[in-house]
Amino acid sequence: MEKRIALFAGSFDPYTNGHHDIVRKASALFDEVVVLIGVNVNKRRAFDAEAMRQAIQEAIDADGLNARVVIHTGLVSDYCAVHHIHWYVRGLRNAADYDYEEGNAQVNALLNPNVETLYLRGGDNVLSSSMVRELMAFGKDVSAFVPASVWHLLQQQP
Repeated sequence: MEKRIALFAGSFDPYTNGHHDIVRKASALFDEVVVLIGVNVNKRRAFDAEAMRQAIQEAIDADGLNARVVIHTGLVSDYCAVHHIHWYVRGLRNAADYDYEEGNAQVNALLNPNVETLYLRGGDNVLSSSMVRELMAFGKDVSAFVPASVWHLLQQQP
């Protein structure tokens, strides 16, 4: 029997407790979850992708989740095709997230009809990566919004 593998992609710049909640939920549904850090070569990241990959993997391992973290610079649909992944997990916080994700799901279905998008609801009090970055810019403590390993990485930033 083929392993049921799901992909959960994002910039994860930084990875938040909301992201981790989605990985936890997806891990309960699938044999393996691939957490894909998507790197857009035309955008500058706030945090180094490899350092974030290591911090995310540490958080995943600490919780004993059946997930691994990879970095990819191409299209999600192409990664899924090459690695025979048929499930694309997305986290939703609200109706605006749904509207945005539905547009992406339609494009992904055109590019790779073998991938089904699955939506999982995020927790009630989760902050986006951009909000975490903004709070950090104002010197606020964001330790309650990110896993401990990510918090450790964030503290190392200038």
